[in-house]
Amino acid sequence: MKNVVCGLLAAATALWIGVAAAQQKYPTKSIRFIVADVPGSSTDLVARAMEPVLSERLRQAVVIENRPGAGGNTGIEVVAKSAPDGYTIGLGTAGALAANVSLYPKMPYHPATDLAPVSNVAFVPFLLVAHPKVPANTLEELIVLARAKPGELLLGHGGNGTAMHLSGELFKLMATLQMVNVPYKGSAPVAKDVVGGQLQLGIVDVGTALPYVKSGTVKALAVTSAQRVAAAPQVPTFAESGLPGYEATGWFGIVANARTPADIVGRLNTDIVASLKRAEVRDRIIAAGAEPAPSTPAAFGELIRSEIDKWAEVVKVSGARAD
Repeated sequence: MKNVVCGLLAAATALWIGVAAAQQKYPTKSIRFIVADVPGSSTDLVARAMEPVLSERLRQAVVIENRPGAGGNTGIEVVAKSAPDGYTIGLGTAGALAANVSLYPKMPYHPATDLAPVSNVAFVPFLLVAHPKVPANTLEELIVLARAKPGELLLGHGGNGTAMHLSGELFKLMATLQMVNVPYKGSAPVAKDVVGGQLQLGIVDVGTALPYVKSGTVKALAVTSAQRVAAAPQVPTFAESGLPGYEATGWFGIVANARTPADIVGRLNTDIVASLKRAEVRDRIIAAGAEPAPSTPAAFGELIRSEIDKWAEVVKVSGARAD
């Protein structure tokens, strides 16, 4: 009997050592990095800022693959249905990882059950900008103006179902305003039409808006994040400007297949967080209009769940829909 027990213990020890050795080998080949957006987008710029340092730390090539479509669902579906081995990861937005659950009648995956959160990467605050001739220089003045002219002011945003769109919907709900939504494909054309006077107002990402703010061709009324942003410290938040509790930002995060082993998720998290702390990566992300925000897998999972609930309520009340 003693020999049998010893034999079983030896076998179990050998198995544990074998599993540990196999886990320590990760990664042994290149990693597919799905970016659920088009080349040149903020999501893509963030991924390309991270890629060299992440490749260096993982000692394997991290190969970026752009898979845009359906508000980010196309790319993240690839991750959700990939092998759970850590060799396919994806960078998704707040839409693909939270809001789309409410915006799309049918989803090819569920962010809370089909994906393993690895790390939040960055937050993307937005600026509410106005044409210089709009007779409001603060958010408080704009709210007074909009209430005096219900349904007359045009509010441009980067597309139905985007974080910019939902940020505007939350603003209208909290301030009880009636404004006309004008969807565009991205921030750049919104900013240009505010400059040109075709729109009185626009919600655009900080990186797109700042050159126009600095030139005086638009005026920035408020930033959507909970705190002021480093790139535009003079611009107050919505919460500071008469809407306490308002917070709405875009964000990017990295996910893997839900069944990816915890140790592999942990290894990826360690190297992603370290990459985001490198000065050259942080500088490139800030230049793209985002704020680096690495996190633990658990904290990122909680963010995803809370954002699913938050935007579900906004979508329900506002009637917002994806394109």
